[in-house]
Amino acid sequence: MIKDRSLVIVLPSLHVYSMNNKKPTNDPLLSEILELETRVWQALVAGDPMADGQMLTTDFLGVYPSGFSTKSDHCGQLSDGPVMASFVLNQAHLKKISTDAFLLSYCAEYLRTGRVDKEVMYVTSLWERSADGWLNSFSQDTPAA
Repeated sequence: MIKDRSLVIVLPSLHVYSMNNKKPTNDPLLSEILELETRVWQALVAGDPMADGQMLTTDFLGVYPSGFSTKSDHCGQLSDGPVMASFVLNQAHLKKISTDAFLLSYCAEYLRTGRVDKEVMYVTSLWERSADGWLNSFSQDTPAA
């Protein structure tokens, strides 16, 4: 059963993606930014470095348990194909930094490619609006305890 405020996308590979913001929101900007974040995750599942790169600024910085990551590193992880098998994004929060910059924070439940155990982490991504539209300039992942 799909709860209200969920977006489910089923691709031919039978991967199911879900955005389930458990706290109902009428915020169209939160929905828009969450959809953009979902595209990054979909690129990880599809193993598509081009789609991934289209969502990131040239000076993208990732802060992960493994260390720092550039745009090239983030896209490069897909050189051998998909790194994620499935994901669910929930508990989304949006914080305004400026008119054209927002922090998206959420909980991600995901399954890495080739693994059997799901993992959970909290993610915060900085989305900035320019003439090219919204792009992700920063992301930090914090594994759940």
